[in-house]
Amino acid sequence: MARDSQAALVALNRFGFGARGGASGDLINAASDPRGFVKAELARPNGVLLEAPGLQSTPQLGQAVFAYQDQVKQAREAAAKAGAPADAPPQAPADQKPGLRRNLSLNAVATEIAGQMAEAKASDNKPTDNKPADNMAKPDIMQPNVAAPPPAKPAPQPLNVIQKTFRAEALARLQRATLVECGFTERLVVFWSNHFCISASKGELARIWAGAFEREAIRPHVLGGFADMLKAVEQHPAMLFFLDNQQSLGPDSRAGQNRRRGLNENLAREIMELHTLGVGGGYTQDDVTSLARIITGWTFAGRQGQLGAPGSFVFNGNAHQPGPQMLLGKIYEPTGLAQGEAALADIARHRSTANFIATKFVRHFVADDPPPGLVARLRDVFIKADGDLKALATALVEADEAWKAPLTKMRSPYDFLVASGRLLARVPEDPGAYLNNLNLLGQPLWSPSGPNGFADTSAAWAAPEGIKLRLDIAAQMGARLGNNIDPLDLLEFAAADAASIETRRTIQRAESRQQALALLLMSPEMQRR
Repeated sequence: MARDSQAALVALNRFGFGARGGASGDLINAASDPRGFVKAELARPNGVLLEAPGLQSTPQLGQAVFAYQDQVKQAREAAAKAGAPADAPPQAPADQKPGLRRNLSLNAVATEIAGQMAEAKASDNKPTDNKPADNMAKPDIMQPNVAAPPPAKPAPQPLNVIQKTFRAEALARLQRATLVECGFTERLVVFWSNHFCISASKGELARIWAGAFEREAIRPHVLGGFADMLKAVEQHPAMLFFLDNQQSLGPDSRAGQNRRRGLNENLAREIMELHTLGVGGGYTQDDVTSLARIITGWTFAGRQGQLGAPGSFVFNGNAHQPGPQMLLGKIYEPTGLAQGEAALADIARHRSTANFIATKFVRHFVADDPPPGLVARLRDVFIKADGDLKALATALVEADEAWKAPLTKMRSPYDFLVASGRLLARVPEDPGAYLNNLNLLGQPLWSPSGPNGFADTSAAWAAPEGIKLRLDIAAQMGARLGNNIDPLDLLEFAAADAASIETRRTIQRAESRQQALALLLMSPEMQRR
């Protein structure tokens, strides 16, 4: 069978995280049967699950947070009694406003990288302040015109259980994405996790639960049924906390009559607008209110564990709105927890849900403007297969449009950093650099600014300031690793003869290996999918 390097590039970049460097041979393997290479991962559903030493369940993590919060409260109370100030929380570094960059021209990038490296070299050749001097020989004697040394920086505070957990979850995810052969199933995880997003910035519970939410509610169903994923997501404590459903009380429920608090429609609205039917999907404000009433009582057990194990999903009948409810033209009888589960099952199978999911799916993997014919076919597959997400993914891989569309979509910051790590064969041992760079590039891990998740179009990531920051990161990687890497060899791993003439010539003309590596990382073959 003839090898097709261009189709292999599509297989690895459009559907996966790009080729791995080292001796992986990903591009060669993909070139002999590109579609089969991608679909092979769909035959290994257990490969989507993520288990790693130390990763705990949501209830275990909930109990850990509650215990930590109790310890902090006791420490503050003790400090107050002793008249000592409580330790201030560490401050996040101030945001830096990056310079602007207007395009992805490799020639322009080369010029800028050359300037950066020249400045760095000149800086390295300047005399330093570290050589011995007469006025430093006797530090106990006051010297004229010598500035006082800056105060010593306070020792870094040890990580608390929330920070440790978040970093452990992040590391497990990054290592999986770096090591997996193609990365299609990991890309599916990223897609669904962003579709059903929470934000770790919501609070301590959201932060410690962010990784567990993805492991427990998303991964088991990526190649399963959409209705099962929908139920797992909406009943997960992380989602209930993120959208405040634990605060929602049926107006006529026992709890609602005893407290001055009523419905909270956040979760119901996002279920319909963002998770299933989509804007214009045929629902009304009355439907949002009805669904909010139906899912009252969906909550999680608190620190006292009165309703169940702390941090676990529970149905609180005392908070549930009694009586039947009309939703999307259908009456749902008052069956408690089952009332809400029946409503979700029907919404999952609604035609508007199929259309909304198919559109987002094609936009993510193929083009910012999804081809209508491909959307229609995937919608029909979704309906006929009763929301089978493996069938949906298979239909996408088998569609000619997914292979013929040009690789014009800009990689998200997460995709770019993972693809770079894979090509450089750098398996992360610490998530710090990735997390810092994701923050810098505007895609903090599991922390979108709203319930609609991170944007999925090129325009969101191709802004001048974003490109400038990517360039800075690529230059740093080049300066750190370029001496020991031949960028032209890496280009063979990444694209082989599918690489453009411009990319190959630009790398060949680089002034140094460091610059050449930075240019490779900024090339269309690494930035586009």
